Amino acid sequence: MAAVLACGPGAALSHRSAAALWEFGAEHQDYIDVSVRRASEARLRGVRCHRRPTLPADVLTTRRNVPLTQPVQTFLDLATVAGPKTLERAINEADKRDVIDPHALRKALDEHPGEPGVRPLRHILDKHTFRLSDDELELLFRPLAGAAGLPIPLTKQIVNEFEVDFYWPDLGLVVETDGWRYHRTPAAQTRDALRFQTHTAAGLTPLRFSHYQVKYEPRHVKNVLTRTATYLRGRPAPLPAL
Repeated sequence: MAAVLACGPGAALSHRSAAALWEFGAEHQDYIDVSVRRASEARLRGVRCHRRPTLPADVLTTRRNVPLTQPVQTFLDLATVAGPKTLERAINEADKRDVIDPHALRKALDEHPGEPGVRPLRHILDKHTFRLSDDELELLFRPLAGAAGLPIPLTKQIVNEFEVDFYWPDLGLVVETDGWRYHRTPAAQTRDALRFQTHTAAGLTPLRFSHYQVKYEPRHVKNVLTRTATYLRGRPAPLPAL
């Protein structure tokens, strides 16, 4: 609050300092980030004053009585000063703390075309929220499996009382895909763990790929499938699925 007041009227915490006050990021060790919506002559030790006359007033709010940027603007600012790993941790933490969820953040980016932080944020969010339709998924995945030397898989089969996306009974290989949303309920996480444990206990090899990987990282998917198929062909046949 002292830093905000020292920067004069219209000042608010932003960047790393706003992220810290929202509790999804860490303060910079050497200075406090403050944005001002006017020209400012403030030169204060320990304060980085960002002069932003075009910053809209409606992106500002208060938390614990301290003026700061709202979560979306905070993420846009944070993306200009932090790397991908820091941003990913912040997105996860904001979701856990119910500050803003990844889908809402991704949608909000459409309202900020051309801003510097949009591109890195969109790149990270798209990896975890991108989804294909069932038809698109199968159309893209089947050629990758074929290129990896795998026969045509069974699709949407019930294996060990779970529906799986792709299944090779002769190899004991199960492949499932997901949008890999950040926010997953405890019930969903428990079911995912149970699914993996049940398949493994039955002697199957479960693999999981994101829809983003299938569409945008096909070489990685093919390589994993190729190496897995090579390994499975050299081991004893699996037990029949339940």
